[in-house]
Amino acid sequence: MGIDVTYWDWSGREVKVGDDTLAAILDALGDVPAAGQALVAPRRAEHVAAPVPGDRSWGFALQLYSLCSRDSWGHGDLRDLADLARWSARDLGADFVLINPLHAAEPLPPVSPSPYLPMTRRYISPLYLRIEDIPEVTHLSPAQRAHLTALSAPLRAAVTSAELIDRDSVWTAKRAALQVIRTVPLSPARQAALDEFKVREGCALRDWATWCALAEVHGADYRSWPAPLRDPRTAEVAVARAGLARPAQFHAWVQWLVAEQVAAAQQAARDAGMSIGIIHDLAVGAHPGGADAWAGQDTFVRGVSVGAPPDAFNQRGQDWTLPPWHPGHLAAGDYRQLGDLIGATARHAGGVRIDHVMGLSRLWWIPEGMPPGAGAYVHYNADASLAALAARVSGAGAVAIGEDLGTVEPWLREALAAHGVLGTSMLWFERGWSNEPLAPQWWRRNALVTVSTHDMPPAAAFLTGEQVTERASLGLLTRPLEVERAEADRLVADWVGALAGQGLIPGGRLPSADEFTAALYGYLARTPSLLVGVSLAEAVGERRSQNMPGTTTQYPNWKVPLCGPSGSPVLLEDLPGVPVLRATVRAVTGK
Repeated sequence: MGIDVTYWDWSGREVKVGDDTLAAILDALGDVPAAGQALVAPRRAEHVAAPVPGDRSWGFALQLYSLCSRDSWGHGDLRDLADLARWSARDLGADFVLINPLHAAEPLPPVSPSPYLPMTRRYISPLYLRIEDIPEVTHLSPAQRAHLTALSAPLRAAVTSAELIDRDSVWTAKRAALQVIRTVPLSPARQAALDEFKVREGCALRDWATWCALAEVHGADYRSWPAPLRDPRTAEVAVARAGLARPAQFHAWVQWLVAEQVAAAQQAARDAGMSIGIIHDLAVGAHPGGADAWAGQDTFVRGVSVGAPPDAFNQRGQDWTLPPWHPGHLAAGDYRQLGDLIGATARHAGGVRIDHVMGLSRLWWIPEGMPPGAGAYVHYNADASLAALAARVSGAGAVAIGEDLGTVEPWLREALAAHGVLGTSMLWFERGWSNEPLAPQWWRRNALVTVSTHDMPPAAAFLTGEQVTERASLGLLTRPLEVERAEADRLVADWVGALAGQGLIPGGRLPSADEFTAALYGYLARTPSLLVGVSLAEAVGERRSQNMPGTTTQYPNWKVPLCGPSGSPVLLEDLPGVPVLRATVRAVTGK
């Protein structure tokens, strides 16, 4: 473990970490139980590499909640995921679908919208359940079925109106439906499957279910609970656990249902011919007052949060409000906690994407009360972290992808490759020695390549300059508007020139938004990279960002449904008829 007293920022300038920052971080590192003080070096693991795809593959990347069908309850679900996988595999030749983290949020409204600030990373949000696919629904009475129809009707109507995703209404309705379905006795085979699930999940499931039951009484931030309940090891928690057994059992049952549908989605993808299937995303951390923080509070560091230093696009830096794991605790446990988390994510997946994979090596810690730029890098044992990742993903037969965008230590990408972990290359960030768009032949082979990410505006917004106007209106720029706009115009001009130079668009004129989008993906197809991720939002002409880093209530982060350029909703059933989607897929596949 170590703390960088200086670091190189995104512009290549050496920056000295402030004394106040160092003092605060050192104080936080000492604020752990004595049992975890020793910084133990983990045993050296046998070298394991995750399986790497042998051939070029492509697939859609999407925020699953944003993709609704006419049968979903106002929120994309696991049946929608399975249907997208089937269609894109059989009709378009896709080999994977990359989705946002499905991590679970609060057990009662209000439900936090961010997939990257969950209450737990171990379990999955029941918002993604397709209620009608639960086997016990077939045993409901006509009156109970009518009640479910009444619950779903207003939510199904909302998907055709381009309204923002309303998680509170969705979960209120689905929870009510689940309470009805819960009254149906399980068959002996189903009961045996539930019992087996509980045994396999063990203490982790018990802690999650207990936290949910307590949160329903005391609120979803354990730090505000009565003092005796804030520590899961107290006698008061044991008493409360017994008294809240019924609601806790409900939450354990719900997780079993979700796990079944996650497995079914992966099976549907593979049955349709996908070589990889569903790639799940693992967030950097979880809410500081949530279930993971409550159950494992000895391993988390208080008084600091994780984020990112200022960079070219997020000029004020980012504070993700996530508490970091203590490097010493991870080492003392031989990185089993990390391995168990990755193993749970990979169990029913074709791949695992590790958000901000640089965090396996070092994380940007921000002391409480300080701005995002006033942080410092704290190091972890990268060899042990990557060994745990590779071993668990390899054991599941899944691929591993690390999101290594931003400030990356020079050696880390070689270490990722050595462990079979693919990197991530995003078109807007790939530049040559003279700051020109990087020629296709020089891109990495062992990588997932994309045009943008969920934190970036779609390609159409870059072409029109809307992304600058919107960021300026939200107060996210540190440079004058005219400087920012001029740089954005240069960026677009560079890429228009590069596309024309590759013969992907005609020279001498500005392409349309649809032409620009398809051509950018055609450019990615000329790289040697193994995986090409096609943003579903870009493929339907969406112009809005899913997330604007640096904002909270100023922008509807993580609530934007999938829409076309006119703002009209695009449902799952509409996808085959979207011209720009077909053009984009042809650009990637050549078919």
